[in-house]
Amino acid sequence: MFSGAISINLDSKGRLAIPTRYRDVLSEGLVCTIGLHHPCLMLYPFGEWELIQQKLAKLSSMIDVERRISRLLLGHATECPMDNAGRILIPMTLRQYAKLDKSTMFVGQSNKFEIWDQFKWHEQIAEDIAAIPTDISELSENLKYLTI
Repeated sequence: MFSGAISINLDSKGRLAIPTRYRDVLSEGLVCTIGLHHPCLMLYPFGEWELIQQKLAKLSSMIDVERRISRLLLGHATECPMDNAGRILIPMTLRQYAKLDKSTMFVGQSNKFEIWDQFKWHEQIAEDIAAIPTDISELSENLKYLTI
């Protein structure tokens, strides 16, 4: 399970150093693609990406939204092997999509990581906090019983 938000700088070649504590777990390989709902990237361990690919293979090319989602996720999916220094190269097209420059955030999301521009990440956090209803009646059933 991946969690936490870690500030990491991209180097001038577009490489990102994977945090040391995750390197062994991620040594099987990584696949990076775009986030569908936010200007970030999704970084999956290879085993998790295989599950996503299986789900995408079941989508119909005859249904517009299914074709679009498949095109976006598969069309941007890129294997990102880790080098001996624990770095991965984020392709330019993906860096442009997420507007990544130097300061990034590496954010654990259970089975994957999100990679954000640091400024955009802080904006998103503020937006997420503001969007949480304060009235319990407006919460989903799952959230009503979430105790943290």
